[in-house]
Amino acid sequence: MLHNLDDKKHLQFWLLHTLGWIGFAVVHYLGSLVIEVRNAYLWVVMLDTFVGWLLTIPLRYVYQRAWYWHPLKMILTVLLLATLVALVWTILKNHSYWEIYRHGFQPKSWNWVQLYLRHATASFYVMLSWSGLYFGIKYYQTLQREKQKLLTATNRAHEAQLKMLRYQLNPHFLFNTLNAISTLVLTRENDTAEKMVTRLSDFLRYSLYKDPIKKVPLQQEISAARLYLEIEKVRFSERLKVTFEVSEDACQALVPSLILQPLIENAIKYAVATQVDGGHIAITAKKFGHDLLLEVADNGPGVPLDGGLPKSEHSGVGLVNTRERLAALYDHNFSLVLTHNEPQGLKVNIRIPYELDTTE
Repeated sequence: MLHNLDDKKHLQFWLLHTLGWIGFAVVHYLGSLVIEVRNAYLWVVMLDTFVGWLLTIPLRYVYQRAWYWHPLKMILTVLLLATLVALVWTILKNHSYWEIYRHGFQPKSWNWVQLYLRHATASFYVMLSWSGLYFGIKYYQTLQREKQKLLTATNRAHEAQLKMLRYQLNPHFLFNTLNAISTLVLTRENDTAEKMVTRLSDFLRYSLYKDPIKKVPLQQEISAARLYLEIEKVRFSERLKVTFEVSEDACQALVPSLILQPLIENAIKYAVATQVDGGHIAITAKKFGHDLLLEVADNGPGVPLDGGLPKSEHSGVGLVNTRERLAALYDHNFSLVLTHNEPQGLKVNIRIPYELDTTE
């Protein structure tokens, strides 16, 4: 991974380095056409560009070390190196100009320094611009890497949070189920106990092996909900009544795994277990425009609501986790609202985007 990243950065440098000097050559030659130079000047521009291309290569390796230095030391180093390279480049440029364009011109001994260093200021600005572009691109790449690291860390934290929320099963469900199985074994209802163990095993396998990050078809969620309810029916017998109303187009819609289970669990805890005659739970799912609507309703005593939400003392862990999971998966594009059921009870309504599995 690191080796591939280094190769990519190496290739990017050579590409940008070469394109930058080609751009310099084009601009320099087009500028020379204003003064109507001979065609031989093109060879001067090409040679000056190639020399500049060569002279700036060592700067890269020095700047790689200078990147980690104190800012003042780094700036002074850049200015010094830009000046030295500019002087060398200026001398070579003037010499090639005399040899190629002026057919071997030689400066007089008294003014050779002035002629050799002519246009040194312009060369200095070119080298300073090259240095600025190098550090600017390197800084941009560093920002992009840090941004990528932050996104990766955020995504991993996001996934960990989702998994934590998803695996917070109510331990009372497991304890009550195991107690019910124990009771069935003591009363020698072995067939019923065996069926209950099988259903519990299937439900736990589904709940533990489904990736909480991935979404599953609603049909699978309904099957898991039926397993859960069949286990609870052994405990409550005729006191628990359940109806499903799921439209065909809703069956294949993608939903977070085990999104219904905590809602059904709350309904059993607050609507069925608290009443002598038990209660009724109705589970509904349908498509509405571009959304999928899910509803879990019961006919229990209900809970006090405040603006479509339960008051703090009545908000269970399952409902809070469900809201946090939906917020993590859909951002603001969802709703979870509680309303009073008629003639009594509570309804939990969930609206999420209607999505289908497009990988098949």
